[in-house]
Amino acid sequence: MSANKVTFGLEKVHIAFLDETSPTQPAWKTPVAIPGAVRWTPTAVGESSTFYADNTAYFTVTANNGYTGELELANVPDAILAEMLGWEIDANGMIVEVSDAIPKPFALLGQVLGDKRNRRFVYYHCVASRPAKERQTKAESITPNTDVLNLTISPIEIDGKMIVRGEMELSDTNQTAYNSFFSAVYTPSFTPEV
Repeated sequence: MSANKVTFGLEKVHIAFLDETSPTQPAWKTPVAIPGAVRWTPTAVGESSTFYADNTAYFTVTANNGYTGELELANVPDAILAEMLGWEIDANGMIVEVSDAIPKPFALLGQVLGDKRNRRFVYYHCVASRPAKERQTKAESITPNTDVLNLTISPIEIDGKMIVRGEMELSDTNQTAYNSFFSAVYTPSFTPEV
């Protein structure tokens, strides 16, 4: 249970690409910090269905198809963008958009601040589309341009369960997992059902 009354402030955004060569799946490469987090706005995807019987809503179910969202960053480094979208960097360092490139799945990690404890989050299976880049002329004041990535987050199977995301606050029992959260993609450990 959260100790916070409110959360605010996005920071410590990391990307961890899916490691498709690992013998155990799913597996991710070491997370890479992406400085300059501005905004993360996930929107749930899935519809609710209701079955009526006995003159009432007898059974209601909601499909969890993940999220879509916008991740706004000050600047996405070229090496990360190239790997994320399947683009290439040529011999002179120019990033080249390849029209038939296949985006590479990754986990998105980050942290939001809380009034009592910070909360760390991971979205396990993200795919990005080309970023929106707005370029403006300099006027009386300088307003930095940002990169906006549109992400699709899908459920992924881990330990026999289809999961989408996880959040963790520091507690008396999870300090090791909390402290190493950005060293490797944390995968949940479920208590076996009896």
